[in-house]
Amino acid sequence: MSGPGRVTLVGGGPGDPALLTVAAVEALRDADVVLYDRLAPHDTLPELAPNALLVDVGKRPGHHPIGQDGIETVMVQHALDGAAVVRLKGGDPYVFGRGSEEVLACHRAGVPVRVIPGVSSSVAVPAAAGIPLTHRNLSHLFTVVSGHAPLSDEEHRHLAGLGGTIVVLMGVGTLPSISHGLLTSGLAADTPVAIIERGYSETQRTTVADLGTILHVAAAAGVRSPAVIVIGHVVAFAFDGDAEASELLARAERLGASA
Repeated sequence: MSGPGRVTLVGGGPGDPALLTVAAVEALRDADVVLYDRLAPHDTLPELAPNALLVDVGKRPGHHPIGQDGIETVMVQHALDGAAVVRLKGGDPYVFGRGSEEVLACHRAGVPVRVIPGVSSSVAVPAAAGIPLTHRNLSHLFTVVSGHAPLSDEEHRHLAGLGGTIVVLMGVGTLPSISHGLLTSGLAADTPVAIIERGYSETQRTTVADLGTILHVAAAAGVRSPAVIVIGHVVAFAFDGDAEASELLARAERLGASA
């Protein structure tokens, strides 16, 4: 390694290497050091980054062996030492990925940095379960929220009043407060809810209930992170070909024809 180093923040998508972008694959190929998260597609890193030092900096719920400040320090120091550093993240670096914090750390240290977007799990994982986030005349908007910490009463009221589809990332641990907050804010108890665990893996699983019963159903199913939660009528599409999905499709088509 010689000359000034650089940092490239790479969105690794929902975990399937096939969903890496061309730019992401090229950045990994040219990397000297790769700092990767647990939800990034890391199993194939020896092939994708054959000349790189691979460093696991993944944080797990309740277990952060390397804190965010430490990750930024290691990332910047490798670049200052002349390395081409790839910071490989799950999903997209700028969607609850703390990418902006790492970009600012590079700026403060005078390290060149660029960002390669990734396919966000907020969109990709529901799609893997057959759930569209929007459907004409059924849901014309979707809202993505972080469930890492409980939402406020005001945030629950805002979400309940927006309509459309709600997507919650990192929300398994706060599902009790999310469901209670939305119910008390007026969202109907029969609103469909899907929890998609381990999206794009061989063990992907979808658990479906409604807002009033999801806590009981999720507990009985043993739902665990990582998972994406989808709340809204588009969840019915997870039942490919059943009566509820057919009824929703027919209603949307009728509304479209009358528009």
